[in-house]
Amino acid sequence: MKRIFITGFALMGLLRAAAQDTTPADSTAYKPQKLQLDEINLVSSYYRQDGNNSAVTGGVGTEKLTDISNSIDVKFVKIGSTGKKHTLDVEVGVDHYTSASSDMIDLSANSSASSSDIRIYPSLSYSVENDQTGNTFSGGLSSSTEFDYQSFGGNVSFSKKTKDRNGEFTAKFQAYLDQVKMINPIELRSTLGNGNSESRNTFAGSLSYSQIVNQNFQILFQADIVSQQGYLALPFHRVYFTDGTVHQEYLPDNRLKIPLAVRGSYFLGDNIIIRAYYRYYTDDWKLTSHTADLEIPVKITPFFSVSPFYRYYTQSAVKYFKSYMEHTGADEFFTSNYDLSKFNSSFIGMGVRLAPPKGVFGIKHFSALEIRYGHYSRTTNLTSDIVSINIKYK
Repeated sequence: MKRIFITGFALMGLLRAAAQDTTPADSTAYKPQKLQLDEINLVSSYYRQDGNNSAVTGGVGTEKLTDISNSIDVKFVKIGSTGKKHTLDVEVGVDHYTSASSDMIDLSANSSASSSDIRIYPSLSYSVENDQTGNTFSGGLSSSTEFDYQSFGGNVSFSKKTKDRNGEFTAKFQAYLDQVKMINPIELRSTLGNGNSESRNTFAGSLSYSQIVNQNFQILFQADIVSQQGYLALPFHRVYFTDGTVHQEYLPDNRLKIPLAVRGSYFLGDNIIIRAYYRYYTDDWKLTSHTADLEIPVKITPFFSVSPFYRYYTQSAVKYFKSYMEHTGADEFFTSNYDLSKFNSSFIGMGVRLAPPKGVFGIKHFSALEIRYGHYSRTTNLTSDIVSINIKYK
């Protein structure tokens, strides 16, 4: 969740001028083309949360946080001489957040360098789709930078459509090589130091199969396996033992995750779609979870639709979790991070989409505007709200 509408309107004039020189890509003509602008998505959002189980202060204390996020995603397409479709996707995102809990790394308000921060996350991907063979190859690179974290990622994937084009198999591999800056709680810096870095690597493999069952029903199955190695805790998360002593969160240096998911879409006539999703998750830290998601887009007019949605989530606690002042010196690993505790959560909201034939705000190439709002609550008394806006230029 995290993200209001700052970037979109500032770029309207620039994009409107660009539209005068842009010809939409034709993916069916099979005529050689240069790489041409196909689509731009501008997304901005505002997120806020509140709670009283901050891991920075040992599982107690404020979790207030706000985040303003803006991203621009630009897609270019060309058709090669053999009919292959080439797609280049470039995205740049910038988040700015303020966190009351991070302020308490130094145990005094407005003293921590992490109390507010900016995260920058560019990504680049390229795909080649061969309509004749049904094969698609793609690869991408990504990066994410903030005050105490640096991440570099890469991915490759291969997709193969069935002979009748109603099914598609996809295999994907992703890798993230991260560096965590060791910003330790102030009272532990004399013994632990401060400012060094530790590595954290994540490798993920994914297999999925989608099938058009009939003209009304589509379904997708997905299985992932994720392996993490390195420093998997956060250095500024405190843990208080039963004797009142303070320690730094300490977790194993490896973790294996296995999510399994199924997604379905059913077209109920011309105006209603029922979209359902279920995921089962387990890992070797003994956390298991279930996610059930339902969204029902309803077309009110040919150009206006609403999409109510609801997601329910439940998880068990990892075997290393205990709350404030419950850990003892006999525990090999320990955390009081309530994200790793047992809880249930709900996320409910509504999306509104407008796609007028003459364009949003009368600008022809602004083809769609979508606004979404959601409210999140979980049984650890954490609540949050998010509002986002997406403007599509095509």
